[in-house]
Amino acid sequence: MRVKDIAQRLTGTVLAPEPRKGSASPRLDEAEFKRRFRSQFQDDAFAPLGAELDRVADAAWDAYAHERKSPKTRKAGPGFADPDYELALDWIAAKEAIDRATLRHDDAAGPLRVLLINGSPRSEHTCPGELSKSWRLVQLAREVLEEAGIATEFLDLSRLASEYGVNIHPCKACFSTAAALCHWPCSCYPNYSLGQTQDVMNEIYPKWVEAHGVMIVTPVNWYSPTSPLKLMMDRLVCADGGNPDPSLTHGKEAKEAKREELKGWNYPRHLKGRLFSVVVHGDVEGAENVRRALSDWMRFMHMESAGASAELDRYIGYWKPYATSHEELDADDAIQQEVRNAARTLCEALRARRAGRLHMSGETLTEPRPK
Repeated sequence: MRVKDIAQRLTGTVLAPEPRKGSASPRLDEAEFKRRFRSQFQDDAFAPLGAELDRVADAAWDAYAHERKSPKTRKAGPGFADPDYELALDWIAAKEAIDRATLRHDDAAGPLRVLLINGSPRSEHTCPGELSKSWRLVQLAREVLEEAGIATEFLDLSRLASEYGVNIHPCKACFSTAAALCHWPCSCYPNYSLGQTQDVMNEIYPKWVEAHGVMIVTPVNWYSPTSPLKLMMDRLVCADGGNPDPSLTHGKEAKEAKREELKGWNYPRHLKGRLFSVVVHGDVEGAENVRRALSDWMRFMHMESAGASAELDRYIGYWKPYATSHEELDADDAIQQEVRNAARTLCEALRARRAGRLHMSGETLTEPRPK
């Protein structure tokens, strides 16, 4: 038996491994920081404001130099592992929004809710100059669900490419250091000292939580999910096993998080039981693989497929010119009806679940190796 194992048994403590370090520092000196900061003000309208921008740059440098990630905080208070830990006000607001969404989801007298997601970044409001086929297909599903009395919420991920101040910053992979280091909701953003702000995931989390069903319609981009969709997927890792109490790890203390995981982490499934539908369309290759990847991802989060007809991968305008792809969709009545049927299948499954008639075999079994 190793020495550390003996010590652990004698003391009853959990000895966590040291976090591995050694990569090059990304920290900037003052001159380079201010050069990058000022580079966003290229428009001539800012020219008369040079002195003011210099003062703003000085303040931004001070925040960066002192790493003030979350400048506005308050004590966690009762119900947290460390009531005296200073929680970011942004995180508290996000947690409260999720709690309200949970109440809406759990209200048996409330409406059934579906989150409809357009995964395409294309729209007529930016460089492509034309809306996407995914957007059109989502509208077909929306009509079906609303006619059936389902409350729908539309999440249009093309807004990441066309609307000012709408960002999904990348996941930092905290979970891979230790499960407890990944907070639910994500506490990595906003990071004011790094300028990582205007992140909309705190608005997106409650939409997933309140939904009884989720329907994703997306194209294939280079054999993979689109960039906006993948960003959202990665940032939803905290919904699957994430730690709902940042004070437990005193924020981002990696060794404390390792210790908590090694004590025995219960991997809370924050989206468990929600039903899903997936529609993936392509024009050359990859539709089946992306559909399978999205379905597997949601199943891993303990969400459940609404049924075989709710999972669809198809080609529109197979090997045809991109310039006529919308005309190809106009002519493809079959896929339009299949998308409507996917929405109908989701609707039927939601009603069966609420009536207590939908039971997924194995859902009560305990996982032998949760992760």
